[in-house]
Amino acid sequence: MSELTTVARPYAIAAFNFAVEKSAIDDWQAMLAFAAEVSMNDNMHHYMSGAVASGLVTDVFTKVCGEQLNEHGKNLIKVLAENNRLTLLPEISTLYNELKIESEKQINVDVLSAAILSDAQLTKLSAALEKRFDRKVQLNCSVDPTLIAGMIIKAGDTVIDGSVNSQLNRLNDALQA
Repeated sequence: MSELTTVARPYAIAAFNFAVEKSAIDDWQAMLAFAAEVSMNDNMHHYMSGAVASGLVTDVFTKVCGEQLNEHGKNLIKVLAENNRLTLLPEISTLYNELKIESEKQINVDVLSAAILSDAQLTKLSAALEKRFDRKVQLNCSVDPTLIAGMIIKAGDTVIDGSVNSQLNRLNDALQA
């Protein structure tokens, strides 16, 4: 998977820089997301396998995408088809989204709690996380009653485990040691 990321990253960076230059970040995000969905369609795999000429692949792909792609988006599809890299579109779209979030000084935070959090709790948590990460926080909340109480917070590579399960496990390990 990391090899895909390595190959896709220059395309995502180029698309993002171009979108910033043209003030079309959201348009490019939508184009890449749509093209990524098309590339994952089972019917498209025959064309993207490398067995079909890149010109035909480009024509078919851009016709399927239709008005979802502007001329610059079609040029990206052409370059990817010529290099037999249309299968990278989902990864390019993901990396592009990460670049967009990074440029907006925003971070997605996954919060797994034992119970549904109230609006007041969400506001307080969001404010604390914004202060800690020095970024605007987008909370993605879910509930897991097996945690008993507390929550697990994941933001990028950072994991904050304040669940009772985790504390009980640490206590158990300490007692056994």
